Amino acid sequence: MSQGYIFKVIFIGDAAVGKTSLIRKFTKSEFSKEYIMTLGAQFTTHEDKIEGANCRLLLWDIAGDKKLSSLRPAFYRGAKGAIIVFSHASGQEESFNNVSFWLNDIRKNCEKIPIILFGNKIDLIEDDELSKNKGKPTSNDNIEKFINGNNIAGYYKTSALTGNGVIDAFQTLIKILYNEYK
Repeated sequence: MSQGYIFKVIFIGDAAVGKTSLIRKFTKSEFSKEYIMTLGAQFTTHEDKIEGANCRLLLWDIAGDKKLSSLRPAFYRGAKGAIIVFSHASGQEESFNNVSFWLNDIRKNCEKIPIILFGNKIDLIEDDELSKNKGKPTSNDNIEKFINGNNIAGYYKTSALTGNGVIDAFQTLIKILYNEYK
């Protein structure tokens, strides 16, 4: 790939919400049902073209284990964008409640960067559950209020298993970054 744009993007969120799986689905079109905890951070690259310009994403998959909080600021350094991931799966509602923690962590340790929210594991709930059940923490209404009140650049319902929403979500981030730095 010739010279172009290089964007470091950090992936954060609670453990086991599917950060690694989303990256694998996007970069390799693969999915593994085996859960392997990320220790520290993992790195993956993805190359794309926007308006003829080469764009390389350096995807930093950062462990969601809060015990590793002292390492995170070093992993965030130089980030041009961030993706916060939470899970729509039953029993993982706390992952959405913790999005505020992750958002504050980014804003405390990074310059002003675009942040996108991924609501993953959408394949594990009914299609209309998020629109009809307004009392659910991850309902469409609650998430819309959160993103509007926190200057989030976008929100995508994703499934690392099926691939639903994954490409669109990543493409949006690439376009945001390209338009900001061209």
